Amino acid sequence: MAQLQGQVVHRVGLRFTRFTRHVLKQQIPSLWNRAHNATGRNGYRFCTTQSSPKSLQDEGELKPQAEELKPQAGDDGASDSGLANGSWRSAVSDFTPEQLDSGLFIVPTPIGNLGDITLRALRVLRSSSLVLAEDTRHTRKLLNYFGLKADTLSCHDHNEKQRVAGVMQRLKEGQSLALVSDAGMPGISDPGHAIIAAAVEAGVRVIPLPGACAFVSALVASGLPTTTFTFYGFLPPKPAARRARLSELRDSRGTLVFYAPPHGLLHVLGDMVEVLGGSRKVCIAREVTKLHEEFFRSTLQGALQEFSHREPRGEICIVLEGADGAPQSPIQGPPGVNAEQEGPAGGDAASTLVGTAPGVSPEQERARPMLMRLIASGVPMSAAAKDVAKQLGMSRKELYNVAMQVQAQVLSEKRRDD
Repeated sequence: MAQLQGQVVHRVGLRFTRFTRHVLKQQIPSLWNRAHNATGRNGYRFCTTQSSPKSLQDEGELKPQAEELKPQAGDDGASDSGLANGSWRSAVSDFTPEQLDSGLFIVPTPIGNLGDITLRALRVLRSSSLVLAEDTRHTRKLLNYFGLKADTLSCHDHNEKQRVAGVMQRLKEGQSLALVSDAGMPGISDPGHAIIAAAVEAGVRVIPLPGACAFVSALVASGLPTTTFTFYGFLPPKPAARRARLSELRDSRGTLVFYAPPHGLLHVLGDMVEVLGGSRKVCIAREVTKLHEEFFRSTLQGALQEFSHREPRGEICIVLEGADGAPQSPIQGPPGVNAEQEGPAGGDAASTLVGTAPGVSPEQERARPMLMRLIASGVPMSAAAKDVAKQLGMSRKELYNVAMQVQAQVLSEKRRDD
């Protein structure tokens, strides 16, 4: 019997199953108390640094670490509230549901570290009439982890508009609904906007809770200016549309923030170098708040070279220096020279010259009008550079920067004409 109890304690020390908890609590109360005190309510160790729990990331979800979930000395309220050493999770699951005001609660969820959830968010999730979830399976694991019981309803990109009528009916009846996404703030590159917009239109109270947001964390840790910034989310997946979008942002002032899929990062960085130049400062924030969190700070060219040699993994945020902070681009010319200068009288658009940057050779200047004619007629930049380089006996590499300048000028003229 002693050996059997030892095996059960060992198993419980790793992680409880619902059945094991039920049997221990009902049939062997003393053993339940020993295991509960050693591991915490749901079987995760809080006071050890030698082992970490089986993570939800193993099942495609978040990955909490024992150290991350353990309140640290000096944390506000951790000691005074008596919630140290893991008993805070027991206290969370013992929350008494309270009467919430009627309205739509926007509840951010952790983006990688389960310790980033707020007590207010947990109270709302426990007390709301219904939780609108991007993926109910994902949200159910989060709720179970904290011992919360709540009804859930799927609300994702493919059915959000169809859910609006039913959700509005519930809100008009005076219910309190919680809106969550799989990770981060609902509505930020995630489902939620349609529901929120409909609630505002109907005059329903919308209550946003503060919390985790990947691009905000990446921005403040990037070292780039935060006084003025613009978040653009994901760029278009198709190369032509992506380059066109970047061309529109070329003169944007303030820091630019983007999300990028890991499998498409090289394509995005390559287009940024081609359209914006390689000298702008950039921070590639990867796996923010997670175990393998990384902030790679360099120039666009440096980032392109770095991730050409290693495979980017995880969720990625690109924080990019704006036009007001970037080094003067060759297309702008040296101080005192206009970016665009009139060509010879009666010359066509193909003979318009861009201000010459220091170090540009006469051969490169001679190639400029030839590149202009080809690119203005719709020939891709790389093909135009290859053709002109062959005609002049130069390497395509020598004409790369000039071709970029010419393409930028062509796009600028098209925007003005439109």
